[in-house]
Amino acid sequence: MIVAMDLNASPLPEEDEDIFEEKIHVEEIHAPEERPETGADIARREREERKRRLKRERPDDRPVQVSQSPGYDQLFPSKNLKSYDKSKLPPGWLDCPSFGQEIYGMIPSKVPLGESFRDSILPGKRYSFKQVIHQQRVLGRKLGLVIDLTNTSRYYPVSDLKKEGIKHVKIQCKGRDSVPDNLAVNQFVYEVTQFMFRQKQKTYILVHCTHGHNRTGYMIIHYLMRAMSMSVTQAIKTFSEARPPGIYKPDYIDALYTFYHEKKPEMVVCPPTPEWKRSSEFDLNGEAVPDDDDDGVPGPDLQENHETDTRMTNDDILGDEIPSDQQDALRQFCYQTLKLVVGARGHTQFPGSHPVSLNRDNLQLLRQRYYYATWKADGTRYMMLITMDGCYLIDRSFNFRRVQMRFPCRSTNDGLGEKTHHFTLLDGEMVIDTLPDSQKQERRYLIYDMMAINQVSIIERPFYERWKMLEKEVIEPRNHERHHIYQSRNPYYRYDLEPFRVRRKDFWLLSTVTKLLKEFIKRLSHEADGLIFQGWDDPYIPRTHEGLLKWKYAYLNSVDFLFEVDGDREMLFLYERGKKKLLEGNRVEFTDGTDPSLYSGKIIECSWDFDKLEWKFMRIRTDKSTPNEFNTYRKVMRSIRDNITEEDLLNEISEIIRLPMYADRIRNDSKANQHANVARRR
Repeated sequence: MIVAMDLNASPLPEEDEDIFEEKIHVEEIHAPEERPETGADIARREREERKRRLKRERPDDRPVQVSQSPGYDQLFPSKNLKSYDKSKLPPGWLDCPSFGQEIYGMIPSKVPLGESFRDSILPGKRYSFKQVIHQQRVLGRKLGLVIDLTNTSRYYPVSDLKKEGIKHVKIQCKGRDSVPDNLAVNQFVYEVTQFMFRQKQKTYILVHCTHGHNRTGYMIIHYLMRAMSMSVTQAIKTFSEARPPGIYKPDYIDALYTFYHEKKPEMVVCPPTPEWKRSSEFDLNGEAVPDDDDDGVPGPDLQENHETDTRMTNDDILGDEIPSDQQDALRQFCYQTLKLVVGARGHTQFPGSHPVSLNRDNLQLLRQRYYYATWKADGTRYMMLITMDGCYLIDRSFNFRRVQMRFPCRSTNDGLGEKTHHFTLLDGEMVIDTLPDSQKQERRYLIYDMMAINQVSIIERPFYERWKMLEKEVIEPRNHERHHIYQSRNPYYRYDLEPFRVRRKDFWLLSTVTKLLKEFIKRLSHEADGLIFQGWDDPYIPRTHEGLLKWKYAYLNSVDFLFEVDGDREMLFLYERGKKKLLEGNRVEFTDGTDPSLYSGKIIECSWDFDKLEWKFMRIRTDKSTPNEFNTYRKVMRSIRDNITEEDLLNEISEIIRLPMYADRIRNDSKANQHANVARRR
């Protein structure tokens, strides 16, 4: 299907348009009032009750000593403050239930305490790894992994586990006033996934924080969301049934709904703090006892979503960092998909296809092969890998960062697709659209190619097949689900809260290039600096693709250098065979009298000044960690010298489209496009 060109530069109303947004209505959810008391009244009454209860439990009425952390002592020295007692039991630990039911091979648990705590615990209350291993063995479970989410190492020696052949993974998370950060979540999900995949016989994972509810529940729910394709509500219910009462901090529950762009149902109510925890939260003076395992050091404030007026830029870092082992595995998948051989630099080189600059020689390729054209957006290049557990943006440095987005598979019937894409690899560019009326900015990912669909490489198929599959298998199912959700009475997923919007980039017949240059590009809501010519029958060629051509306006032809300053010497470097190569006799001019040393060690994009015969600084390339290859530089310089103007290009194309090869295929493609438009209107 060939899409007719719409000269209105505003994107077509595909999956990301505002036509659905008017149906979104998020109601504020208020807990029903059960008493006429005010919040202050309730807090006062509960504090008095705690005082009375604690006095009953401590008949001698001696003052309770609250330990201070060493860090606090160092900042505020005082002779009256005692050093932190490392054998002090975590508040509420004694009466907290030891562990919950199994959840897909994971056992939520409070922290087992080592021998250093033995004298502080009555025999019937002890819960060390000796008891853990025995209790789980009685239940027919063998532990193979312990994931420790506490923020300290004082609770038990890891050697207790190593003796039993149990692997221990430490993911340090603050327990007070903050949810685990996104990197910690990604690490947890990866560790669990790898353990489940690699085990030869059934073994179990013990997951613990201090009490085994909030941090433990938060992490397990993230895993369920990504591995089992549950909704947040289902995952919260699953955990709360296995480890009553579940997560009891409302901030954690709200953070889960926010992270996964889901609307929190009115029926979801955060359970009250358990009695065993509530009785330990305040001392006799009604003051808060330092929480959990933070060694007395307060955690950071919970992050809140505040609307800001910060302007978006192409240099913004998108997504969340992932574990290095996971990144290595994903890099390997990309290399295998693109059928690349691992060289001396391993899997570290970005494998995406790169166009070459148009010159008088390769211009003849347009006569020899059948080409389509599209605009060259001045955005940021990203590949995207979609998996069941998340989407990953892949930058020019071949680094992966996770973004939370939905990509359902195409349904085999008329309903919604039940599965999501798993190892589908895309290529595209991120642009920032500025709406002309409101000046509002919107980030948009323009996808122009697909290299794998659900683990199957399709790079050897012709481009026109891959481009059509992209629309049918990726874009249309997403549009269909989005439309269905927002037409429903209770839209549970908020596509509008995703970090950016998505659409397929359009390609057009060469006969439309004049309109592209004269009308379409001028009306775009983002920057464009030229044209891309794509071979319609070409396979996907990784790295430099000699048949993929780019034409840029002469003043925008550019090279990416590594700039370095050594004393009074300013140097421009390229890469050749993985090593720096100095470009002798070249200099760069920085505008507005900027100090060149500020750019030393950075990758800078420069254009050529024909009058001064020197390079002009354009911008820092934060998305790249290496300069252009020397071979790329030579091709750009050839293009600059050939100086194919807009008029030259249009004159050449006007002759090309009259060639029999083009005339026949343009006629056939135009007819197919008309039939497709009629079928779509039906």
